[in-house]
Amino acid sequence: MFSISEIGLIDDAKIELGRAALQLAALDHPETDLASYETKLEAFAAEVAAVATSASTAAKRAAALRTILSDKHDFRGDSATYDDSANADLISVIDRRRGLPVALAILYVAIARRIGWQADVLNTPGHVVIALRCDGATVIVDPFNSGRQLTPEALIDLVRRAVGVRLAINPDEWEPMENRAVLVRLLNNQAIRAVKEGNVGRAIELYERLTSIGPEMPQLWWERARIELQLGMHEEARSSLSAMLEITTDADHRKQINRALETIPRSPRRGRRDTRD
Repeated sequence: MFSISEIGLIDDAKIELGRAALQLAALDHPETDLASYETKLEAFAAEVAAVATSASTAAKRAAALRTILSDKHDFRGDSATYDDSANADLISVIDRRRGLPVALAILYVAIARRIGWQADVLNTPGHVVIALRCDGATVIVDPFNSGRQLTPEALIDLVRRAVGVRLAINPDEWEPMENRAVLVRLLNNQAIRAVKEGNVGRAIELYERLTSIGPEMPQLWWERARIELQLGMHEEARSSLSAMLEITTDADHRKQINRALETIPRSPRRGRRDTRD
């Protein structure tokens, strides 16, 4: 099992999505036996496999996931308390059987992959769904809405309702997300809520985790620096912007970062202590 900092360094393909999400959740549950949750994922996968012995199509595999995760174990979206931070914490999601779209998508994909199925989280705006693929066919599944299968038209309508605007939308543009990007999206949900609640201490803690797992993502460093400045952590903000500068190649962005660095007050240097009597 990789540490949080190692997740940010290893090849994306080596990240086990469900396991990594549990590791992130465990940071807020230090007394939790993480192995027991790994066992639960294995048990869910075994149950799905048992009802999917003849699941030779993507649609049948989607139906098997729904039968076990939704019909039997009642995993579904938390519409009642949507903004509860527990909805983006995989340990709490497994305990409560409720979660955000991205957290439930991680659960579905993690279980499907344990069986050896091809499954991905899609980069859909506003509402995360998953894609199951088999023999050239693809089925879109919405874990938040009890694992129902979506037609392309239904997916477009769902995304439009989630983002609240009428857009020219092409589902073919929604590519599978890399594992690291999925984890970033999961944590970002918590960070955004912490900022809205004015809990800047919690927000900076989450952005420290985000920049650990996504060190090559400039926007994460920018948000971390912004919150550090709110807390008066000037040297820490300077370090975050400097880290962003190292990975940013766009000339205009580099100018923006340098301007931000110039505005940060420098901590006064401590003079040399005079030890004479």
